[in-house]
Amino acid sequence: MIGTSGDLSTMLRRCLLTFKPFRIFVVGIGFFSLCFLMTSLGGQFSAKRPGDSPFTVRAEVLGGQESRGVLRKICDMLEVIMKRMDTLSKLGNATDTHRLDELSSALDRIQPMGLVERIQAIAQNMSDMAVRVEQILQHSMASNRVRDGTLGQCGIPKDPRYPDCPSKVDWMRARWTSDPCYAFYGVDGSDCSFLIYLSEVEWFCPPLAWRNQTATPTLKPLPKRQAVFQFDIGTLLEKVGTGKESLSFMKRRIRSLAAQWASAARRLDDELRNRWRDKKRILVHVGFLTEESGDVFSPKVLKGGPLGEMVQWADILTVLHVLGHNVKISVSVKELHGFLGVPPGGGSCPLKGPLPFDLIYTDYHGLQQMKHHMGLSLRKHKCHIRVIDTFGTEPAYNHEEYATRHDYRTNWGYWNLHGQQYMTMFPHTPDNSFMGFVAEELNETEKLNIQRNKVNNMAVVYGKEASMWKLQGKEKFLTILHRHMEIHGTVYYETHRPPEVPAFVKNHGLLPQHELQQLLRKAKLFIGFGFPYEGPAPLEAIANGCIFLQPKFNPPHSSLNHDFFKGKPTSRKVSSQHPYAEQYIGRPHVITIDFNNTEEFDATIREIVRIDVKPFLPYEYTCEGMLERIHAYIQNQDFCSPEVPFAPGSSSRAWPSSPPNPFILLHNSSSLTWAFNTSSYTSWPPLSALRLLASLEGQSCVTACQSAGLICEPALYRFVNIKEAFSALDMQCEGLGSEMNHLFPAFSAEHAECGLQQDPLLFSCAGSSAKYQRLCPCRDYRIGQVALCRDCL
Repeated sequence: MIGTSGDLSTMLRRCLLTFKPFRIFVVGIGFFSLCFLMTSLGGQFSAKRPGDSPFTVRAEVLGGQESRGVLRKICDMLEVIMKRMDTLSKLGNATDTHRLDELSSALDRIQPMGLVERIQAIAQNMSDMAVRVEQILQHSMASNRVRDGTLGQCGIPKDPRYPDCPSKVDWMRARWTSDPCYAFYGVDGSDCSFLIYLSEVEWFCPPLAWRNQTATPTLKPLPKRQAVFQFDIGTLLEKVGTGKESLSFMKRRIRSLAAQWASAARRLDDELRNRWRDKKRILVHVGFLTEESGDVFSPKVLKGGPLGEMVQWADILTVLHVLGHNVKISVSVKELHGFLGVPPGGGSCPLKGPLPFDLIYTDYHGLQQMKHHMGLSLRKHKCHIRVIDTFGTEPAYNHEEYATRHDYRTNWGYWNLHGQQYMTMFPHTPDNSFMGFVAEELNETEKLNIQRNKVNNMAVVYGKEASMWKLQGKEKFLTILHRHMEIHGTVYYETHRPPEVPAFVKNHGLLPQHELQQLLRKAKLFIGFGFPYEGPAPLEAIANGCIFLQPKFNPPHSSLNHDFFKGKPTSRKVSSQHPYAEQYIGRPHVITIDFNNTEEFDATIREIVRIDVKPFLPYEYTCEGMLERIHAYIQNQDFCSPEVPFAPGSSSRAWPSSPPNPFILLHNSSSLTWAFNTSSYTSWPPLSALRLLASLEGQSCVTACQSAGLICEPALYRFVNIKEAFSALDMQCEGLGSEMNHLFPAFSAEHAECGLQQDPLLFSCAGSSAKYQRLCPCRDYRIGQVALCRDCL
């Protein structure tokens, strides 16, 4: 083992001066002995800076875990040095011998000192030496290529169609050793290997004329296969896997609803009447359950932690399986690598082959992991991705350049996806797609039994964690509630009753799902304290015949006034704990009041005791509703085919009215629709669903469409982003321009100016300004299924 810096200097100097393979091998043994020594001692080094050379090491005092990681990097660095020196010995370029003398002199600078300081000095000198060896290696290889006559074939092309090629070659010259994936693809430090890589693996340089272009043949698309409904969940349960409590929870949920999924699939199959459905290859990567993301959820499954995400993911897996698609499931980065074909290394290079999936469902954690491991392939294939996003992502936050310029940048957005690639738990953001989940559906006999057995003076509190009971002022309204009802809680605890729960509350502890359901079937009231927001539990309670009582937020909660929403990529203002229940269900099943108004609260509790309600579940949260919705998305949404820009000029002669205009006023309505011949334009939802109207100043298109009993539909924006839309709405444009603005198309009455949208990624139903009336593409919707228009199936 190397004991002193002097021993190390001597051995390295001999190695550099003689270039004898045997001596290199001996020094290699010494190097790895040094690595073993440093790792055993837990030396103190920090990680490299992002901009440093791959060989740069900083000597700082850090914690043990980080130190060990950096020491392993040093060992890897020394191995790279030995490989470079071996390459130099084979080249045998005598003109570079004097340069090697410079390297040995670096070793003389190591002076006797303390052990840790000595190791630090050795590491820094290794870093300097490695960089110099790399320079000599590249110089020697360039000289050899001149002698071999191959340099002429590998001149750096200056092709205007590939403007980034020269800079990418320069980058490769400096950094190709930064990731082993480059060597995996045949990069060896020569310009020829750089150009081959940049033209055949990446796409920054033109194809090389002297290369055999048949080596990378054009891949033919796979033949289409028909999807067939699957009524057995056995194979799905095997794919979900084991080893995490979160996975066990999801499997229990899949089993418990299996019969309902099967019967719903048969009904939808009958409705579709054997219509052709493409069978898709689908990867589901649950990023938040990976160890690499921290997986904070699994340990809390049995301790009252949030289950809403796992409920939704279990239902997503089931709906994709039952619809008959080929589903793969990943809950680790290693599995992700295997499914995608990620080359070995640090993730800088594209995938080894074409993307083996038609669709990838993931979350923000998984999206970040794919960015790290897929390299440029993510940019190429991101149109296939669907992001499960509970609270939604608005276009202003999704557009990286726009978000950066206009202060919409957050911890989550800025991915430059199409807005409808984000899929939410509730239909609160029309700019996104509505994924949803399901609640158990009761038959008529079960509903009657629940109504008969309801205990009118029994209430259950929404809140499994003690922290949810810390609401300021809760004692006041809980005392009022206690006068009229027996209050039950399901708060998790291990040994002692949580002090946050008042003594008059009967706490059952955390209940298994079937026991919780039995409790809800007896209770008359399910009451929320204001948090958590928008979970599945209120819908399950309403489905079991409870009335859901929730607080009204005044002012509404948003990123402007509430910590929970700060950093989330949405400007949405939440008016209550569960806006969907308030807006789409409402009385008598859902009652939203000001909990600070004790008189109103007391009167409401008295009313709840008196009234009877039936169990209710919106169609879109049944198994059939979710199957119908996701089937429509999979078969119709396409973000990979270039969207043909709408060019009104070519069609204007066929438009009615003078001057020609494609819009006509609907009978008994203030909205406009497309005049005729809607089948001439490819669109989903179909153009026949379009209802055009103008918002009020300071009103978003979300609100404007809702006020007319409609839904804002961003997919139809391209048909209203034309100057004729302004004239159809009697807006007189003295000026017409276009810009990147998430509020456009819009009209400024003050200046009589009309603004068109310049970037389709910024078409947005969300957003408002007192300066503008916005042009809003609304649509109708199916009763109980707001995600789909009447003609969308």
